Amino acid sequence: MAAMVSEKIRNVALLGAPGGGKTSLGDTILWVAGAVSRRGSVDQGNSVFDHEEEAKSRHHSVSLSFGHCVWNDHWLNIIDTPGLLDFFGDAYAAVRVVEGAVLVIDGTVGVDAQVERSFRLIRRHHLPCLAFVNKMDDERANFEKVLTELEEHLQVRPIPLWVPVSASPTMGVAHVLSGAIDDGERLVPHPSPAVPETWRERLVEAVAETSDELLEKYLDSGSLADEEVMAGLKEVVLQQPQSLLLFAGSAAKGWGVRPLLDAIVSLFPSPLEISVPALTDGKETTLKPSADGAPIAFVFKLFADPYVGRVSVLRVFSGVLKSDSTVVNVNTGRKERIGQLLIAQGKTYEPIGEAPTGAIALVGKLESTRIGHTLCGEGLQVQLPPIEFPQGYMELAVYPKSQGDEEKILSGIQRLAEEDGVFRWYRHPETGETIIVGMGDQHLEVIVEKLRRKFGAQVETRLPKIPYKETIRKPGEGEGRYVKQTGGRGQYGIARIRMEPLERGAGFEFVNQITGGVIPSKFIPSVEKGVREAMQKGVLAGYPMVDFRVILYDGKHHEVDSSDFAFQMAGILALRNTAEKCDPYLLEPIMKLEVWVPEEFVGDVIGDLNGKRGHVLGIEPEDGMRKITAMVPLAEIQRYAADLRSITRGRGTYRVEFSHYEEVPSHLAAQIIAKAKAEQSEKE
Repeated sequence: MAAMVSEKIRNVALLGAPGGGKTSLGDTILWVAGAVSRRGSVDQGNSVFDHEEEAKSRHHSVSLSFGHCVWNDHWLNIIDTPGLLDFFGDAYAAVRVVEGAVLVIDGTVGVDAQVERSFRLIRRHHLPCLAFVNKMDDERANFEKVLTELEEHLQVRPIPLWVPVSASPTMGVAHVLSGAIDDGERLVPHPSPAVPETWRERLVEAVAETSDELLEKYLDSGSLADEEVMAGLKEVVLQQPQSLLLFAGSAAKGWGVRPLLDAIVSLFPSPLEISVPALTDGKETTLKPSADGAPIAFVFKLFADPYVGRVSVLRVFSGVLKSDSTVVNVNTGRKERIGQLLIAQGKTYEPIGEAPTGAIALVGKLESTRIGHTLCGEGLQVQLPPIEFPQGYMELAVYPKSQGDEEKILSGIQRLAEEDGVFRWYRHPETGETIIVGMGDQHLEVIVEKLRRKFGAQVETRLPKIPYKETIRKPGEGEGRYVKQTGGRGQYGIARIRMEPLERGAGFEFVNQITGGVIPSKFIPSVEKGVREAMQKGVLAGYPMVDFRVILYDGKHHEVDSSDFAFQMAGILALRNTAEKCDPYLLEPIMKLEVWVPEEFVGDVIGDLNGKRGHVLGIEPEDGMRKITAMVPLAEIQRYAADLRSITRGRGTYRVEFSHYEEVPSHLAAQIIAKAKAEQSEKE
């Protein structure tokens, strides 16, 4: 295999919608380039890229995967990204470490929501982009429809370079300028391909706009020589974000794959041509890569390998990283030992002695290194920005199927959270549940499957409990009497309290107004402790009580029989007895929900929110979408990810955060209270 030389490395990410053929294109690239002996297939379960069990069972990618090949004496690193929105967070890592992206579009479907989302991500990172319109061998494919939708949905000018033809006896894709046809095996000269002149004109115009000299010549003569057009294509890709160069093709038949590889090599920049923002000794700067010298590498993916353990995937941004060397993790300040460097061809690893600038390599057993960390040669203090992953909002509570699985679950979710930049978990402080958080149902299903397969943890999942609270509507007085004097030393504690409601969010206050020593001062904390303990279980449905004041104003004690325990019990009874007189009621968490949707879905989304007891606060334009802000009860949006996708056909996104608590409507409160009491009865 050819050696990696920085000037001749090309790092490419494949992005697009699920089912569009990204993985199939990646497999075909490796096969066409001779990197594998047979073409992998997603359907047959032998894809180089979709090698994880979870990907095989679903027939779609669930995480980043890596392959490489050599084409025209250039080393190509191919990163296949998941198309499903549930796993799209991994694409945010991929675009940070490549110099170019290929947007794969299903020619039978067109520009759908995930193509839009992928393209926005590519442009946000200012990446050169080529579009591969796949499945042109399918009779349902419509190339012209794709062109129209690119203009309408992405606001770009599509520039076809290779277009579909069906001129008998040769079928394939034709070059707009030369007319040569790629039939998947070779280039076939064709004297008069059915290529519309408008496509040639569009290509020439785009190239003419890259320089004043070419534009002047084009305006004077009305055209440019084919050689000038081909020479100017790189400037179209690099300088014109409003233009998108298109390649019609078929990953299944191999149409257009060789031309795409040629374009990746000739049109995308090398790693030495790209500078990236960085912090040097704490100051903002720009990292200009150098092929020589001390290494600067960025870790963008982690995964657990059954044989190697924790594997870190890194991209070398400058210098040369060598096997069996020592680097410093700039984020932690700790030294890390680089063992054997590896390159990946799917699940197969091959050792390498060193990784030059631009290389994507793997290394095992880095102790303190996590996703987004920068590794530098000793003496350097260069830190690359962390990856800004999207935040998931779909939550599930996990429970062990057996007590022995509790430690396995905790260990497993900690490890999986290190591997997945979107996945997170926490222990709910009020319900005590372990909550896992992801982008959607499928994302969390895969997490649960990995817990079982990789860590042997068997879990059950449920929607998290809603952290309702209880409070009071009016003041009241009551007494807690804990008196037991039936032989031997007794227990004696009497506490009289007043309860008063406080404004929402005020929490809890305990006021001591005891005078004359009716309750000795040493027992006052015991009463408060009992009150606070009783607060945690409420009086309606067992939920914590908030937003009220307790005033301890009277009581009685016994010189011999009073104790801390007696007054703690008196405090518990006092709260229970008094709260029932104060018109207690339920509170529910209200969330601030921000939803981004295309204009056409605004009405449907608002209608759905109204049906969820939501209160819409406003609608405003943002980034070509409409942003809807609303207040909605948490109980109504626990599965909002799935609801929004259904309403907007996958084009909507949202963000949610806790806002405040409000009273639960009486008819719903009655149902919640009845359910809570039934569950309590079952436990007893």
